[in-house]
Amino acid sequence: MGTSGSKGDVGGAALPGDGGMDGDEGSAGAVMGSWHGGAQLYVSLKMEKARIIGDLVPHVYGSEPIIGSWDPAHALAMERELASMWELSFVVPPDHETLDFKFLLKPKDAATPCIIEEGPTRLLTGGMLEGDVRLANFKLNGNDEVVEFRVFNKADIVSPLELAASWRVYKENFQPSMVRGIPDISINEAPAHATEDGSGSSLELDLEHYVVPTPTAPPTEYAANLAATPASLIQPGALWTNDMLLSDGIQSPRSGPADFQDHSDHNKAMPEAAGAVAAAAVADRLHGSKEDRKLAIVLVGLPARGKTFTAVKLTRYLRWLGHETKHFNVGKYRRLKHGANQSADFFRPDNQEGIEARNEVAALAMEDMIDWMHGGGQVGIFDATNSTSKRRQMLMKMAEGNCKIIFLETICNDRNIIERNVRLKIQQSPDYADQPDYEAGLQDFLERLTNYEKVYEPVEEGSYIKMIDMVKGEGGQLQVNNISGYLPGRIVFFLVNSHLAPRPILLTRHGESLHNVRGRVGGDTVLSEDGELYAKKLANFIEKRLKSEKTATIWTSTLQRTILTATPIVGFPKIQWRALDEINSGVCDGMTYEEIKKIMPEEYESRKKDKLRYRYPRGESYLDVIQRLEPVIIELERQRAPVVVISHQAVLRALYSYFADRPLREVPDMEMPLHTIIEIQMGVTGVEEKRYKLMD
Repeated sequence: MGTSGSKGDVGGAALPGDGGMDGDEGSAGAVMGSWHGGAQLYVSLKMEKARIIGDLVPHVYGSEPIIGSWDPAHALAMERELASMWELSFVVPPDHETLDFKFLLKPKDAATPCIIEEGPTRLLTGGMLEGDVRLANFKLNGNDEVVEFRVFNKADIVSPLELAASWRVYKENFQPSMVRGIPDISINEAPAHATEDGSGSSLELDLEHYVVPTPTAPPTEYAANLAATPASLIQPGALWTNDMLLSDGIQSPRSGPADFQDHSDHNKAMPEAAGAVAAAAVADRLHGSKEDRKLAIVLVGLPARGKTFTAVKLTRYLRWLGHETKHFNVGKYRRLKHGANQSADFFRPDNQEGIEARNEVAALAMEDMIDWMHGGGQVGIFDATNSTSKRRQMLMKMAEGNCKIIFLETICNDRNIIERNVRLKIQQSPDYADQPDYEAGLQDFLERLTNYEKVYEPVEEGSYIKMIDMVKGEGGQLQVNNISGYLPGRIVFFLVNSHLAPRPILLTRHGESLHNVRGRVGGDTVLSEDGELYAKKLANFIEKRLKSEKTATIWTSTLQRTILTATPIVGFPKIQWRALDEINSGVCDGMTYEEIKKIMPEEYESRKKDKLRYRYPRGESYLDVIQRLEPVIIELERQRAPVVVISHQAVLRALYSYFADRPLREVPDMEMPLHTIIEIQMGVTGVEEKRYKLMD
């Protein structure tokens, strides 16, 4: 659906891709669109013919960026919808420029020429074909036989929120699924003249009075330090004092046999993807080559263009989905082998010794990444400038037979953003930790940057993704070339929605419910008296915390305890997401844990042994919850305004684990107390957290 074998520009949005347990432990193909955050057109092209002669498959080829390419070899295949119907769909902005295209019949045997439809080029404007929708005529067998296809065209207006909300809704042509008579998403504006029921008197003006310590909060870290320890340069157990870290225990093949087994306290291997989405990954494994089963995302770009921040965000996202992912930063290898105090002369394009040294550490990092993949790793993020075609050719040669490479090039033309990134680099990078003079460090880095600019060559080879001025999340472009498959499609889906504009995300459980008081899981009960009091305090808190944020939104589940918690909040639109409903406890819904232990002891013990993977009979597991929360994460990444998420314990554990970059095995046991607000601040320096406890 638009990325496979195509090259295109995408400006900032989406790709497709319960009762519940509330007191747990006692208390796609690719769709391009959403230009500038506006409405989009879901366009469907169809061709109908009772039968096709031979192995001919209908394709579409035409103008970039949507249709793909005028090269028939890169035409987009139409999918068989019915026995006699083929379909191709994509998303465009309502005011898109006219798209030119034609249909063609492409045989499965690549040696046989394509057959292009007769007549003039077709034009698509505003999602609709111009003029009468004529038949598509093809001449076969030396023009002796003419085959006719009926052509259909349909366009529906959809919003970015609808695209992100439900992958299943997309597959069903945007027909909303219903649970308890409630759509997946409903938007309710607050009353124009609503009043607050006296909650202000119980909340002090000083919000900091309610701040509580964050459990095991990690220190602020230089982003590159989060990358994998250079296994080939550090012996197991050795301390790297220059740039952090203890060795993770993975040995270089040079020093002995590598041991890549997971030594954590759980026995079962983490699945590559949770829930139903694993089917696409399995299909890729069955039909793809061995090389395609491992993926290397190779960063490309000048310094201070956001490569490392992009690598960290992408690593966090893929790990959260359950894919074994590791970030390899070549700068860590360079500092360990050659020292952190290399001047700009080390990076001169005419410094042959410096070039060889930098290529050497790049090769070491690539070897470590390939070794790690051979031991079970799935996605390696290779973080370096990789600014010349010669360097990239070296990496592609090393990857042959081992993994598939996709180049991810970050391009930024905004001088203000570049200057900000340069300042962060001087302040945080270990390269300048021993340089007390900021101005001297700045001058040296600018000279290094000039050296890179002299030899920089944009990516034009292989499979690639180009992120052009997408840091702000608006007005940018994302270009893709020769991208296909389940996992690459998910990566493009994430990147096209991701940006670094600072904004807070507030997570909170609903106020205490009657089932919380009774120690029962699931259900759809109302709030207790304490829960109602918390709803008022929360409304007052949000009024004070977000009083200057006119575009903030309130998200709840479709269960009444979250809706009732949000009811006192006025002045902000409220959005109900079925994806935010609590984990479905199935046949255990409404029971206490003691009742489960007595009536279903085997289920009780199974859950106790592995809460992450345990699925309630006729219910869900934590991995199922993570799978259905992916659209929520994508939409949170896409938002540029504050969002308040009022949901449930298991759901918030899963969401919090994403932002905190915590291992999935920790999700079921994370602390997520009632009547507490977790504020996640997202920005260029990473993710920061603050907690407010409004009630005991």
